[in-house]
Amino acid sequence: MRTFFKRFFWFLLIVLAVANIWVLASGRSYLYKGVWNTYLKGRSGPSVSEYTIFENREVKTGVPQPWAKGIDYNKKQIPDAYFAKIIDIQTGALLIIKNDSIRFEQYWGEFSDRSATNSFSMAKTVVSILVGCALQEGKIQSIDQPVGDFLPEYKTEKLGAITIRHLLTMSSGIAFDEDYVNPLAYPAEAYYGSNLRKLTLKYDEVTEAPGKTFRYLSGNTQILGLVLEKATGKKIADYATEKLWKPMGAEQPAFWSLDHEGGDEKSFCCFNSNARDFARIGKLFLDSGRWNGTQLVPEAYALQSVQPTGLVNAAGKPCLDYGFSWWLIPEYKTHRIFYARGILGQYIFAIPDLNMLVVRLGSKRLPNDSDDLPEDAHYYLDAALAMYGN
Repeated sequence: MRTFFKRFFWFLLIVLAVANIWVLASGRSYLYKGVWNTYLKGRSGPSVSEYTIFENREVKTGVPQPWAKGIDYNKKQIPDAYFAKIIDIQTGALLIIKNDSIRFEQYWGEFSDRSATNSFSMAKTVVSILVGCALQEGKIQSIDQPVGDFLPEYKTEKLGAITIRHLLTMSSGIAFDEDYVNPLAYPAEAYYGSNLRKLTLKYDEVTEAPGKTFRYLSGNTQILGLVLEKATGKKIADYATEKLWKPMGAEQPAFWSLDHEGGDEKSFCCFNSNARDFARIGKLFLDSGRWNGTQLVPEAYALQSVQPTGLVNAAGKPCLDYGFSWWLIPEYKTHRIFYARGILGQYIFAIPDLNMLVVRLGSKRLPNDSDDLPEDAHYYLDAALAMYGN
């Protein structure tokens, strides 16, 4: 028995040594950080509250504009038909706003009205809104401008046809490997790595004509972040401070995770805030890009952002559920809904005909149904409609 354990120990040591040599030789040192912060902490993926393991750039506040509370604030409860499901799916925050006042909010675990947690891919929607802000002030002339106008790496024959519109609508045709299981694919290296610009610009193969097919690829939004920085001359978090967080009266600073100290924002994933301030993003587009009468985003851009783009999806069918980095539900129990979403069940739902916002934050999301809507989204929407749909 002692001989067996001795041989096993040496075998394991050799395997670890070979693996370590491969990691170093391949330049994939980000795997150390990834493994340390997932598998060695009992998880198979990232945590919603781990932004502190990264460098961050603060999105600063100005004069706070607190939400009003409705006269029936928290007088209704989540219906029993949905409560257990909402809790079982590791919900941390549920906020319902109607007619610009908070009607219901509840927090669980580490979440609160002040806590900062990762929005994951809701950050893509924030970047899309910032593109609108750049249009508003003329830093970007048109969403049909070639990306090469801002990034010289895209002035090539292969990449020259790609425009800002193609990045917004996930139709660039660039062959990013969007695989959330493979630790060697773009999302893992982009998330845990330390040179996003170099990684992203490495993907220079276009495998289909831009502007034809919707394929959800995080690298598209990361390129948009680089475009915005070049167009505005400002870091993305600083631009968000100036154009969104201060004008909208956010109550708490947000934190945008960086690839390294002083580096680039992880535009595709890592904007950290709280439910109340996330809701401001939905309110801005419920009012067609205006905040308290001030046009922060061009009205035409805001309206177009939450409409289908005319693309087809990977199956060759009309893509009706995605706009300019906003997800769409063309009809949900007679309501048209647009929303932002993140991989662990982060949502900002906007229901225009009810002037309602539903924000859900948490640590888990269910698979998509046949309409590409996460199954758990039904819980939050149905509960909100049952409580305040009249």
